[in-house]
Amino acid sequence: MRTILPFTLIVATTLSASSTAKPNAVKTNPSPTAPTAVHIDSNVNKQLVADFYELAFNRHQPVEAAAKYLAPQYIQHNPGAPDGAQTFVTFFEGFFQTHPTAHVQIKRMLADGDLVAVHARWTQDQTDLGNAVVDIFRIANGRIVEHWDVVQPVPEQSFNSNTMF
Repeated sequence: MRTILPFTLIVATTLSASSTAKPNAVKTNPSPTAPTAVHIDSNVNKQLVADFYELAFNRHQPVEAAAKYLAPQYIQHNPGAPDGAQTFVTFFEGFFQTHPTAHVQIKRMLADGDLVAVHARWTQDQTDLGNAVVDIFRIANGRIVEHWDVVQPVPEQSFNSNTMF
């Protein structure tokens, strides 16, 4: 701890002495050729996810969807699914063989910077009540790099007159 503390004090003192900006100010470079901050377009990210859904889940083309939209190092937070674009492909190729009429209907989409949330109804066939699903995706460099989801079966009866969608 003794060797770290003096180093930390030297770095902190050097940084504070070299900076005249306010603590929360964003520093900009006035040079017209200097790199600028990356602007994240939430609408572009929402469209990317919508296009991914259509290709992967409604047109049943997981190979093409993964190649076009998933990063190779795709991170999966669903504890029942492994990481990786190839495991996504393998799972959904098998799923669509046993559920050839599976369909997803996007009900709403929300985006905040690099995150896109989708509230959707998934059905396996025309008789299936389906599942209410919320998927959250993180987008980087035009690819889906990370995924979280929450799934809830649509019940036959509800204790209220509200729908899940």
